[in-house]
Amino acid sequence: MARYQVILAYDGTQFKGMQRQARGRTVQGVLEEALRQLGWQGRSALSAGRTDAGVHASGQVAAFDLDWRHTPEDLLKALNALLPEDAAARAVKAATPKFHPRYDAIARRYTYRLFCQPQRDPLRERYAWRVWPAVSLRPMQQASRELLGSHDFASFGSPPKKGGPTVREVLWAEWDQEGDAFSFHFEANAFLYHMVRRTVALLVEVGQEKTDWMIMRALLYDPQPGIVQELAPAHGLELTEVRYPERE
Repeated sequence: MARYQVILAYDGTQFKGMQRQARGRTVQGVLEEALRQLGWQGRSALSAGRTDAGVHASGQVAAFDLDWRHTPEDLLKALNALLPEDAAARAVKAATPKFHPRYDAIARRYTYRLFCQPQRDPLRERYAWRVWPAVSLRPMQQASRELLGSHDFASFGSPPKKGGPTVREVLWAEWDQEGDAFSFHFEANAFLYHMVRRTVALLVEVGQEKTDWMIMRALLYDPQPGIVQELAPAHGLELTEVRYPERE
């Protein structure tokens, strides 16, 4: 019996999120279904964290214990032969027996994508939020710089456990633009529930000049739980990487 670490990619459109639920199709559910066909007898596959219904991933991390007599490369091929078309294993490797994809993580990175057009674009809207009126890059960059460092993000989300801490350290918060398309890269040591989507929603208001960019500084200096209610749509969000300490 060995523990394996797998990097998963999935199109979140038809999933109710990562975590297994009593009802609804989830990424954990289809992964465990595939594992059972390989002889897995565990109770629950571990994951780096939840993603909301509709959120995509290219770098979700899961772990499981399996009595596998072949190579990790063979396990990768076997999983992809059994997983549905909207989910795939990108890499598989042996992990230490106590590896936990959530508790061992030191940072998570998300990318949020949007584009600015007045009319629908069916070929783009599956993976990006269509925003109109258009946003301006500069004020969104100014507001995003305020996110860097350790702050109390209670204005932007709730902790996984009731009464838990709401301070998080942001390592990267930056927008880039290509034509009418914008991407927001957001990395932190951990995230609150809905923290990314609420942050993006406020940044878009800043970019549309509905709100001054200094609002970000004010909400981090004087946190007000529940004040930011607007959520950017789930389909623009992608979990791109989970980082772990380098092995010595």
